[in-house]
Amino acid sequence: MEKDTVNSNQASKQINRHLYSRRNLWSGILFGLGLIAFFDEVVFHQLLHWHHFYDLSTTSVGLISDGLFHAFSWFATIAGLFLFADLRRRNALWVTRWWGGVFLGAGVFQLYDGIIQHKVMRIHQIRYVENVIVYDIIWNLFAVALIIVGVILTFKTRRKETVGGTVSNDPS
Repeated sequence: MEKDTVNSNQASKQINRHLYSRRNLWSGILFGLGLIAFFDEVVFHQLLHWHHFYDLSTTSVGLISDGLFHAFSWFATIAGLFLFADLRRRNALWVTRWWGGVFLGAGVFQLYDGIIQHKVMRIHQIRYVENVIVYDIIWNLFAVALIIVGVILTFKTRRKETVGGTVSNDPS
């Protein structure tokens, strides 16, 4: 009887994981985006003083932009954690898929920042030095590495159609 309950709980968990598959991914994406934005803001803006979120105006405007950026990162992080808590409550947390989302969110934000904000919009550079290209390459390669890890983890959690039309689920 006890073994049937365990098997039933496992089956229920597998079903819930797939019902909430997108929510697992989005929870991770929001958390990863917020986490990397928070890290960027604290390390590069506050501790190292390399740049502000918006460097095309006065220092005061730059500090205000940093504050808004910081608030955005916290809202994304908290939203991701609220979704995470809801997934746990529903017994639908799919940790591998969630981590895939974390890496995807962090990597996509990092790449967006490195290409769009740094080079296209030019609202700030990573660092104002003569050989900024070295910083750009490292910044963007790190972003691509995060995205690759996220894609691999997410790919591992996809649904697999088998012969006969049934769906098999990855247990991780």
